[in-house]
Amino acid sequence: MMRRDAWSRVSLVAASLFGLAGFAWPLVATAVPQDAQAAVPIVALALVPAVVIAIAFGLDRQMHSATTVALLGVLAAVGAAVRIAGTGVGGIEAVFVVLILAGRAYGARFGFLLGMLTIALSSVLWGGIGPWTPFQVFACGWVAAGAGLLPRIRSRRWELAMLVGYGIVASYAFGLIMNFWFWPFAVGGSTAISYDAAGPLGQNLASIGLYSLVTSTLTSDTERAITTSVGILLVGPAALAALRRARVGRARITPRSSELRGDGTRTRPSTARGAAAAPPTAPPPSVRA
Repeated sequence: MMRRDAWSRVSLVAASLFGLAGFAWPLVATAVPQDAQAAVPIVALALVPAVVIAIAFGLDRQMHSATTVALLGVLAAVGAAVRIAGTGVGGIEAVFVVLILAGRAYGARFGFLLGMLTIALSSVLWGGIGPWTPFQVFACGWVAAGAGLLPRIRSRRWELAMLVGYGIVASYAFGLIMNFWFWPFAVGGSTAISYDAAGPLGQNLASIGLYSLVTSTLTSDTERAITTSVGILLVGPAALAALRRARVGRARITPRSSELRGDGTRTRPSTARGAAAAPPTAPPPSVRA
């Protein structure tokens, strides 16, 4: 039978594939742009069970330790506070700094769950829940998980440079993929960058690329990339060191050996209550010539 931790990995991958299909629906849907707006809330609603399943199966026994739950809660609260504080400031996504550093320190699965919980918590507290929320949940989960999948580097300086580069790429990728969910009905059906349900895949990809370039890549995505890279440079070394000092997952406790030493006699007296004191061992008889 498949172990529970293996099931959790499979569930997270399956949920991610399901979420990716939700993002990519304009490339395969047969709905015309006028019908797309009515379809998006249904697609977003269909992503909610995938989010719940991913979180439930992701919290397997290895993720049930007090340290892990506490870290998830604290970091999700910190990320939610940072995200709410930056609300209304275009492109200022300092929450990416928290997600990328935590994902790097604790791995892809922890980062994926942290990204999901951070967006869910901040949306509930801020009141920003809408058809875009499930898409943001998955996108931020992937941003944090991607940091945990980066190769290991011994040099702290090169590791920091790698995280800065990843933060820049993730900022632009986040803006691009988030445009998918509302692009089909954002500009109508009469422009050169409009969604064409009957058009070839290459045409729609070129349209969404040009739409993203004009609406977000040169503006909010660039601001997000600058904010994320500067934040990682400023707090990255200290934050990674602090995060790595905390242990995540199941504690590895080595039980004491129950075997008797030497000739089979205990070398230490029993400390249990009511235990009779062991009589002193008589010295061996003297052997004289």
